[in-house]
Amino acid sequence: MRIGPYELANPLALAPMAGVTDLPFRRLCRRLGAGYVVGEMVSSDPRLRASRKSSLRVSHAGEAPPIAVQIAGSDPAWMADAARYNVALGAQIIDINMGCPAKKVCNRMAGSALLEDPALVREILAAVVAAVDVPVTLKIRTGPDPARRNGPHIAQIAEQCGIAALAVHGRTRADRFKGHAEYQTVREICRAVALPVFANGDIREPEDAARVLDYTGAEGLMIGRAAQGNPWIFREISAYLDDGRRLDPPSPLEVHRVMAEHLRQLHAFYGEHQGVRVARKHIGWYLSGRPGGEALRRMLVRTERAATQLDLVAEYFESPSPLAA
Repeated sequence: MRIGPYELANPLALAPMAGVTDLPFRRLCRRLGAGYVVGEMVSSDPRLRASRKSSLRVSHAGEAPPIAVQIAGSDPAWMADAARYNVALGAQIIDINMGCPAKKVCNRMAGSALLEDPALVREILAAVVAAVDVPVTLKIRTGPDPARRNGPHIAQIAEQCGIAALAVHGRTRADRFKGHAEYQTVREICRAVALPVFANGDIREPEDAARVLDYTGAEGLMIGRAAQGNPWIFREISAYLDDGRRLDPPSPLEVHRVMAEHLRQLHAFYGEHQGVRVARKHIGWYLSGRPGGEALRRMLVRTERAATQLDLVAEYFESPSPLAA
């Protein structure tokens, strides 16, 4: 699969998720098999660029190419300027967010709210593509609501504007994350355009991946929530798609090793105070469904020191009791 001049290692992508796909998590998912990763959504509002949050979100130190940055907004001029700004900082692909269903984004007529206005969609896409010399991609949902699944029309606008690749989440804006992803519209989008398409939504198992690719005709898959606490999903899907192998899940020893490495990187990236707090949600995801995991998560909520956080996690995995089974 290619995006502009970039040939991806495989067609499995980590979806951009605000508060999740920071630099440490992107590096980890790449190492465990993701062929492509996209950074956290950043606002096109130039007044927010000096904030610490924004500066961390556009950090790419040591990141393997292609470096992809997702921008969000509804003003074509601001979006074009944001694209130029991020390319100057090292972005090699600009991704445009028209898929986020969050109220605080949609209330600003950004994210998936833009699907209501195809004319504005065209104006934004044309402005961003004209502003930069790197590939521009687009992430959308299937439409504003189930009665108006206009994804195929939006995809055709994207192709006409010079968008290099498309990611489609199989829910509408109104669906948010309720119910199940619907792939019929994704299939129609794949047939409506010649663009490479990533199918996204409810891909939790290798069998899901094979089924979605076969049904939709998409060239790639984009995985979001299923990678939280389970970055191994990329290597598991890759093996299954390659030759039908079902890999064993990671052992507790490997989970601890990867988890501890991830926590250390979060502590270093954000600094101890913020890093400990960011790490808490990842710990919860890693421990979800494990015996005693919820009890440990509640203990860690009160932890303020990085060393204590790492020690408690090590004690959990190294304990001979059933809690670490």
